[in-house]
Amino acid sequence: MSFFEYHVFVCTNVRQDGSSCCASLGAKKARTYLKERCKELGIHGSGRVRINNAGCLDRCAQGPVLVIYPEETWYTYVDNDDLDEIITRHLQQGQVVERLKI
Repeated sequence: MSFFEYHVFVCTNVRQDGSSCCASLGAKKARTYLKERCKELGIHGSGRVRINNAGCLDRCAQGPVLVIYPEETWYTYVDNDDLDEIITRHLQQGQVVERLKI
């Protein structure tokens, strides 16, 4: 059994050449928002949800991106409303958010 029910990796990679990357699309703020929101909802921590930074996840053209394990579900997002939908539907209800899936 996994230590976490869900493990979320948010790409926060910065490309040194200045080209578009998840970090330039607000990924660090998104990761902070996800972590804080999950804590507020009481779903963050052992046995529940873990939110982590990730280096480049190699899907820059579809960014910003995050991936949720153990299902290996990949998402893109635009704003906190999208992140809230991922939290509610995927992390709380166990449903894939098809419109954000990549």
